[in-house]
Amino acid sequence: MSGVHGLSEAQFATLSEKAIAAKEAAYCPYSKFRVGCALLCDDGTWVTGANVENASYPVGICAERTALVKAITEGKMKFKAIGVATDIVPPASPCGMCRQFIREFAELDMPVIMFDNDGNHVTMTLEQLLPVSFGPGQLPT
Repeated sequence: MSGVHGLSEAQFATLSEKAIAAKEAAYCPYSKFRVGCALLCDDGTWVTGANVENASYPVGICAERTALVKAITEGKMKFKAIGVATDIVPPASPCGMCRQFIREFAELDMPVIMFDNDGNHVTMTLEQLLPVSFGPGQLPT
């Protein structure tokens, strides 16, 4: 299968399109920094999210966490890839809080594909973005 990190060309194109389109839903009157996110779920469905700011700045939520919260509350717990799109060049990566949040629900080898405003992308695995991570497996059961 050609493509990026096990995604078909069609899946990669859809991930890009959906992440970029998700930026339109961003509510960012303070930073003016739109972020869109698209999740490809293992069952082939898609979930998107956008950043939502708040006048009390720490209360806002990033696009990645928005998409994951939507997916988890819809019963989707396994993901094949995550795409993040911004309006800047080069592509921006998920913040530290989002990296840890993604870690809770994704395998370390899941690709995180970051798209910039010029159509370029950077792909890293979650493990590359969050090395020596702490996750559910470290907690006693």
